[in-house]
Amino acid sequence: MTVRFGAVTVDWLGLATIRLEGETGAVVYIDPGPERYGVLEGREPRDGDLVLVSNGDHYDPASIRRVAREDAMVLVHESIDADAIDGIDDRPETLPYDIERVGADESFVLGPLDLFTTPAHNEPDGPHTDADGQPYHREGEGCGFGVTIDGVTAYWPGDTDAHSFHEDLAVDLFLPPIGGTYTMDRREAAVLAAAMRPGLVLPVHYETFDAIETDADAFVVDVANRGVPVVLDSATGEGETE
Repeated sequence: MTVRFGAVTVDWLGLATIRLEGETGAVVYIDPGPERYGVLEGREPRDGDLVLVSNGDHYDPASIRRVAREDAMVLVHESIDADAIDGIDDRPETLPYDIERVGADESFVLGPLDLFTTPAHNEPDGPHTDADGQPYHREGEGCGFGVTIDGVTAYWPGDTDAHSFHEDLAVDLFLPPIGGTYTMDRREAAVLAAAMRPGLVLPVHYETFDAIETDADAFVVDVANRGVPVVLDSATGEGETE
């Protein structure tokens, strides 16, 4: 289901794969793929002017090739190391695009687009740690992305816990992960959405595999009851709003 918010359309395509398009024609993809989860299966639009990759878990050259125009710019987090990712052979710099690495607290302008990044990680003493008590996503291993298209600021916080700095961000379209385990869960995301007060919330990063299964309908009800507009896109063409 394509969701329209102001001058921007947004599609959730599975996991953290998000497509944003402005009325002026700019197309942005966030975290396309990876193919091993069936994300983007059967799709090769190759219409992306800008592709954003927030961490190594979401870096998939094959999926980038599916969505990027020949003259696309690709921004990847500075920590991404293809040699450390199973099944990935191509380093970002070998891809046939304009590649830039970004840190986790930057702001910059690319043509008509304003962008910023934020830290994305799990706290060592938080609920999203592995069996050894280590955070699934350590500090410095990823980022969130904010991008303003035609006056609408969309924000994907990355694979992360909910942090206090999130509450200070001015965001129109909030795209939180809600699957839990590796990120904030639906309850934490709902509390954060209420604190941020965006114009619209569209949850992502759930359903794709067992560890991030969650009750998305309950999230919709929770957020709506807090007085925040919310839309649910199941990435299958079905959706509902509150």
